[in-house]
Amino acid sequence: MPRSNDQGVRLRDLEVLELVLREHSLTRAAEQLETTQPTISKVLARLRAQLGDPLLVRDGPVMRPTPRATELVTPLRALLLAADGLRRPARAVFDPAASDRTFRLLLTDVGMIRFLPSLTAHLSAAGPWLRLEAIPLDSRHFEAKLAAGEADVAIGAFPGAPRDLRRQRLYVDRYVSVARRAHPALRRLRSAAGFRNARHILVTASETGHGAHRVAQGAIEATIAADHILLRLPSFVAAAAVAARTDGVATVPANLAHDLGRMRLAVFRPPIAIPPIEVAQYWHERYQRDPGHRWLRQTCATLFAVRAPAA
Repeated sequence: MPRSNDQGVRLRDLEVLELVLREHSLTRAAEQLETTQPTISKVLARLRAQLGDPLLVRDGPVMRPTPRATELVTPLRALLLAADGLRRPARAVFDPAASDRTFRLLLTDVGMIRFLPSLTAHLSAAGPWLRLEAIPLDSRHFEAKLAAGEADVAIGAFPGAPRDLRRQRLYVDRYVSVARRAHPALRRLRSAAGFRNARHILVTASETGHGAHRVAQGAIEATIAADHILLRLPSFVAAAAVAARTDGVATVPANLAHDLGRMRLAVFRPPIAIPPIEVAQYWHERYQRDPGHRWLRQTCATLFAVRAPAA
């Protein structure tokens, strides 16, 4: 006997499940869907019966997925992506002059200084109602934000980015060192011995956007004695600011040093081998064919796909 529609799994229920799996919270899922928590609970109860698995188990305030639910995440998102494509009316052209779209970018502190001024100016000229929103980047979760549409693109150096993300290389940057122009040992800093003997402001790699910096950090720490580290901190921008007002030396991406020229910093090549940084833009397959998204990506490529400036 054929099964009725009520006995089958509903697409809307699967959309609710994907949201709860992403948010790990019935309350936040209900808020985003503008419904009530009991309604979300009823949907989960129905899915648990249909799929024969608890799917999510409460762990204090957090809903943890079962192994079965974890297995479902990838095919579930693929199914919902296909459903989105069927429901979305085809739009071949994006008109920035008539759009009120808000584009959201995942950026590190360097990216905010490097990319936002040019991109904001370009969008203002292209469309009076276009808007930008910068979102602080946590490289542990940026794939999920791109998949969920919470951000359109991530721009930066992320060597560990998931392979299923789309990407486009923009440029290869290198490192330079910076010190205040009145630094008493400025000439000696350019030599290996002078560099080793200086006090250094060390930017430490982290999972919140500077994961690609680990190799460079290791190269610097292998050269500089521990007692010559004046300060450790997780921000390139803050490191440059400290260097501008102390006798510390900071080693930062070359493009950032160029953009921070008004700090009146002396810029020089560090006399040690540090590998370059590959900067790219990343996005999720889900938005590959969206006309507005394509326009944003092309704009970023036009503005930023250039060689790093000479120091």
